[in-house]
Amino acid sequence: MNLNKLIKLSIGVVLVTGALIQAKADGTITDPTGTYIWTMPGRNGGPDRTNTLILKLDGTNLTGQLISPRRGGQTSTTEIADAKITGADLSFAVVRSYNDNTFTNQYSGTLTNGAIQGKVEFQRDGETQSRDWSAKKQ
Repeated sequence: MNLNKLIKLSIGVVLVTGALIQAKADGTITDPTGTYIWTMPGRNGGPDRTNTLILKLDGTNLTGQLISPRRGGQTSTTEIADAKITGADLSFAVVRSYNDNTFTNQYSGTLTNGAIQGKVEFQRDGETQSRDWSAKKQ
């Protein structure tokens, strides 16, 4: 085999290998299964609130629960809804009802090195508001 053919073949192999690696990387889902904890400031200057998020990935189906503090030292467990994961990016909703009103918090974030960092969006006083959230895997 002459040198030009060998060079062309080598370049072709490198290009095809790179394309295959990229195609596999694009379809890879980071498994978020586990328990994550984060703390956020309390309402109206009250004590900090610690939240626990339990996630489970079954194939491409993401499910989970959010355990959050309530008044009186009790906790509330809410199933997450509309959970999606693409690569390391995930999103889900937490829907709660109180006094015949429904409240939805839309969470989104990216899983990196055992932590999720992202934003939570919610409606307050007729406006969409957001805040950052960061949870660490336990």
